[in-house]
Amino acid sequence: MSAVFITGTGTDVGKTFVCAGLIRYFRGLGQPVAALKPLVTGFDLAAPSGSDPAILLDALRREVKPEELERVSPWRFRAPLSPDMAARAENKAIDLQAVVDFCRAAIAGNDGALLIEGIGGIMVPLDARHTVLDLMRLLNLPLILVAGSYLGTLSHVLSAQDVILRHALDLRAIVVSESEDAPVELDATLATLANFAKAPLLGLRRQVPARQTDVVFQNLAELIA
Repeated sequence: MSAVFITGTGTDVGKTFVCAGLIRYFRGLGQPVAALKPLVTGFDLAAPSGSDPAILLDALRREVKPEELERVSPWRFRAPLSPDMAARAENKAIDLQAVVDFCRAAIAGNDGALLIEGIGGIMVPLDARHTVLDLMRLLNLPLILVAGSYLGTLSHVLSAQDVILRHALDLRAIVVSESEDAPVELDATLATLANFAKAPLLGLRRQVPARQTDVVFQNLAELIA
């Protein structure tokens, strides 16, 4: 495995949780691993603790400091909005080609596994003409699609899957990460999705012993190898 792109059906569905879990899994095996989250919004440089880049750095056992944040997430914006809107709020614009070049340089310079976490859902705008889908198409990496287990996720997962497959992207796995206070049991959601999923389907429970989630991350790592 060289690189994989972790995308989602929306925001706050568990992409960073999955990315950090995979980092810890590879580190536990003694294998080299690196991670990027090129774009992040809702980021406060004065208080980075708890942010997605900080969570990834913590999993990598790297210090959360400006130079490390710059290596993992060069495009950081304060407003908790879509990337195009957050950039515009700071009188900036996102150069998609620059993001692609940054990711490609990291891929070329990496010796082990490289996990690239996207932002929001697959159709979130990056600028006036491009979405995360365009970034995924240009990178053309194997994909992990992450979703929550909230009410409504069935349509979101299957819509995202349809878009991914219509663009001939390599969907390696679908991970449903248990949402807090979801009115539907995770197993019930997985059972229904299994009828329609075109890639291996994994369920991830947040509040369980680490050894149980380790099995999920082992299976996920094998799927993206």
